[in-house]
Amino acid sequence: MSEEKTIPSTNTSLRNPPRTMLVIPCYNEEPGLRTTAETLRRPLQGLIDIHEIDERSTVLFVDDGSKDATWVVINALHAEDPQLFHGIKLAHNKGHQNALFAGLMHALRANADAAISMDADLQDDPGAIDGMVEAYREGAEIVYGMRDNRDTDTAFKRGTAHMFYGLMKGLGTETVPDHADYRLMSHETLAALSQYRESNLFLRGLIPSLGFTTAKVYYKRGERVAGESKYPLRKMVSFAVQGITSFSTKPLNLITDTGLVSVLAGIAMLIYILVTVCTDNAVSGWASIMCSLWILGGLILLALGIVGEYIAKIYIEVKARPHYIIEAVI
Repeated sequence: MSEEKTIPSTNTSLRNPPRTMLVIPCYNEEPGLRTTAETLRRPLQGLIDIHEIDERSTVLFVDDGSKDATWVVINALHAEDPQLFHGIKLAHNKGHQNALFAGLMHALRANADAAISMDADLQDDPGAIDGMVEAYREGAEIVYGMRDNRDTDTAFKRGTAHMFYGLMKGLGTETVPDHADYRLMSHETLAALSQYRESNLFLRGLIPSLGFTTAKVYYKRGERVAGESKYPLRKMVSFAVQGITSFSTKPLNLITDTGLVSVLAGIAMLIYILVTVCTDNAVSGWASIMCSLWILGGLILLALGIVGEYIAKIYIEVKARPHYIIEAVI
């Protein structure tokens, strides 16, 4: 594991060991949740033993309306170690981003000094927690867990991931390439995040926009401990669309640009037709007309679809429904 830090070099004193809360969103994670809990216990206890984090540090599992016995396992873990393992049960499945947000806001209300978010499948290396805590104590407010490779991804997933980050950058959205949701956030940054009220959450874009002092810790991404990916292609595409429409209006600008190009093409075509008529070289037929109709019709439908995406976002936002409803807390 390697580290890249952007914290000020003038910082000579370390912060006190933070009261840390690991926030773990869970959806149908029954098969591997006990393995995850035991795997997380070791680095957390190790940091407590060497006084790098406060002894009151905890692991918070957020059950995102699972259909299996995930909540039963969380209750059992809490019964076995009530000081270390805590849990939140959402009343309904609200999606990964909302479940993660619920856990982070719980960490804020619990007055944790730092919250570290990671997935329950253990693909994010728990060994990187040491580097995150070290960077926090040296002054970083947000510490990003960065993948140093994508060896465990398929060629298709690697390619689409790079396309996604490139597209987001081109659209002016501030994201951190090769970073998912494995990060440390200080109490101050959690308080800043709590001020964002939009329903369409895209934390990978929101958190970099907060500012604050940042650091990066690199780790090797592993295989899932159990179960299957919760992000099939359909959800990945939906997630990408949500990220783009939540942070960028450039697709709307693209409609205007496309319309302008279409007008210019129409003028050029009109000039060409006039020239062919004047030179008696006009060719009768419907091919060119039908081709133009199909292209323009497709562009119009595409434009309406893009505008519709933004109108749908406005519709959801103005209703101002809660991000989540908590059914139970342990």
